[in-house]
Amino acid sequence: MGPDGTAGPGVVYSLDHQIPPPAPCTMPENVPPDLLALRERIDQLDRRFVELLAERNDLVAQVANVKRQSGFPIRDPDREARMLETRRELGSSDGIRPEVVESLFRVILWASRDRQASLRAAVPKHVEPRVIAIIGGLGGMGRCLETMFGEQGHEVLVADLDTTLRPREAAQRADVTVISVNIRATREVVELIGPQCREDSLLMDVTSIKTDPVAAMLASTPATVIGTHPLFGPSINSLQGQRVVVTPGREDSGPWLDWLEAALTAAGLEVIQTTPERHDRIMSVVQVLTHYSTEVIGRTMQQLGVSVEESLQFTSPIYHMELLMAARHFAQSPDLYSAIEMTNPNAEAVTSAFTQAADEIRDLIVTGDQQGFREAFGEVTDFFGDFARTALTESTYLIDRLVERA
Repeated sequence: MGPDGTAGPGVVYSLDHQIPPPAPCTMPENVPPDLLALRERIDQLDRRFVELLAERNDLVAQVANVKRQSGFPIRDPDREARMLETRRELGSSDGIRPEVVESLFRVILWASRDRQASLRAAVPKHVEPRVIAIIGGLGGMGRCLETMFGEQGHEVLVADLDTTLRPREAAQRADVTVISVNIRATREVVELIGPQCREDSLLMDVTSIKTDPVAAMLASTPATVIGTHPLFGPSINSLQGQRVVVTPGREDSGPWLDWLEAALTAAGLEVIQTTPERHDRIMSVVQVLTHYSTEVIGRTMQQLGVSVEESLQFTSPIYHMELLMAARHFAQSPDLYSAIEMTNPNAEAVTSAFTQAADEIRDLIVTGDQQGFREAFGEVTDFFGDFARTALTESTYLIDRLVERA
């Protein structure tokens, strides 16, 4: 299951799984008989292909068991790189474009890692069960964490506004207390819950800013304090390859920090350790700048009275991608984004820099200053350096996947 409770790529198949034939569909008239015969052969091959994937999935389950018994990590980058190169060569030798084969096997490898994580391949054989209280556990991220910790064998206590178990009681019983509430409510909840945490326990939060929540936790409890920020939303299908930031609050966080990083890694997450101040400074670009620019684009389109439907008739893949990200943004909670942007201590500096850059580029365009535009463009190109070429390659891959779905 995915962390949001939906069936993810870790769904189990067995060798005797009966794969049904394709659902009947309305056939266009006058389909050539030879084409019908060829389509039937393709359908048969596809069924065999899925059967082979099911067989491979059973082998992955055995791999997961060996890795858990031996302590070998789920991901083996060198092995994956060799596999992809070998598969590309196989594709080329059989007349198949190597990038097509690589794309296919990247998805298969991702699903394999997700399957192994769901089978607790990265969880040590002997894990000491902990009591973990999630304050705000009925929210999206709270449920995601409940699933993650529960799958690792811990007892999870969920406390929220509408639960019988009250937050203070849950914190008193817990070895680990997680604050998973709205950013604006975090300090208030921390000040209520922090004093209830035992000195030998761990208090942590999952908000998108870190300086103020960590300071609030340190002031409210003698317990170990670690701020965290999952760099993903709760609706993702898998934790595999997602990132989470951890910001230890005290120098003596060692044992609990080791425990938390092991738990996050076992779930397939990549852990990034930093300070609360550095986190908020970088997030002012990663979050505030990107969200702010998206909101300006959306607001501009709305004020210009742009027809989204009409623009999609003329869309290029890049515009389609940009429009998807903008519309995705506005399909979510304004309270969430306002909290992310308004509570970051670096928001004013970032938004002011954006406005200044926008005015500069506008003046170059309106006045027709081609030389000035070229110089500004070149300065930014130099700023991105080698990443610009990497971006061309990776964005081309994304464009190809988007066009495939059209």
